[in-house]
Amino acid sequence: MFTDTHFHLRNLNEQGIDIPVLFSELYDADFSFLMDIGTRCDDIESRIFVAKSAFQSLCEQNKSDVAKKISDVLYFSAGVWPDVDAIKNANDQMKILKEFVENCSEKERIVAIGECGLDHHWNVNGNDHRDESLFDSDLFTKEAEFFEMQIEFARELDKPVVVHSRDAFDGTLSCIKNVGYHNGEIHCFSYGKKEAEAFLDLGWYIAFGEAVTYTKKRCMEDMKDLIRYIPLDRMLMETDAPYLAPVPFRGKTNTPRLIDNTYKFVCEILGMDFDNFTIQMAKNAKNLFLQVETCGII
Repeated sequence: MFTDTHFHLRNLNEQGIDIPVLFSELYDADFSFLMDIGTRCDDIESRIFVAKSAFQSLCEQNKSDVAKKISDVLYFSAGVWPDVDAIKNANDQMKILKEFVENCSEKERIVAIGECGLDHHWNVNGNDHRDESLFDSDLFTKEAEFFEMQIEFARELDKPVVVHSRDAFDGTLSCIKNVGYHNGEIHCFSYGKKEAEAFLDLGWYIAFGEAVTYTKKRCMEDMKDLIRYIPLDRMLMETDAPYLAPVPFRGKTNTPRLIDNTYKFVCEILGMDFDNFTIQMAKNAKNLFLQVETCGII
């Protein structure tokens, strides 16, 4: 039994992953919770379309049992990742996001707001094409305001927040304290024990992604200490697929099916029985995201 609280279905499809085949693999691996994550204000329907198309294909292949099972455990978030254009047009972005959530064809399957947050890591030549020169103090302020708008939206809907925080601990903590709504997860946690304590004290969950499997040797003991420090009932597991493939698949397209590598890595550090660990991770995901369980989208 596995869970993946953070992956990007449409991006997987765009990178050539056969989604019906992937869903069959997740069925065989007995996934009990999956969450496809939003990054743009208007992407929810296109992501649902990818899932529905895969379910239709499975049914046409006489695999309706696979389609039904994955449909029942697949959920969605809706939110806006902090890219420059979105930050500069925050009010319009929020208006569109709210309209898409309110009018979504599968509104009851949206169980979280995000991913949203702060990203102060610039990788101008990387996939995100972020331009450091654009980030003056005014844009940092607008980025924080945009993040707080989405936290407030989550409060209005009484849904948890999926927080993206990269090289921005102080700002992230300040934003969530300013709004005063402490309900959600810190996605792909990349800080230390002190920072984890600050989030945990406010009631947040800590999510570990596949990147923990390739922690540098000189940092490994710190990573082990961090993993042991997180209360077992406040930990979540995720992939961020198609990104951040785990060891031994680095450099390849990541998928939720590869999360067993991260489960094994973390479980070994904790010295836990593997089955008990997977049961606890499933319980955590459902406790945070499923206030009310609903029927699948088919």
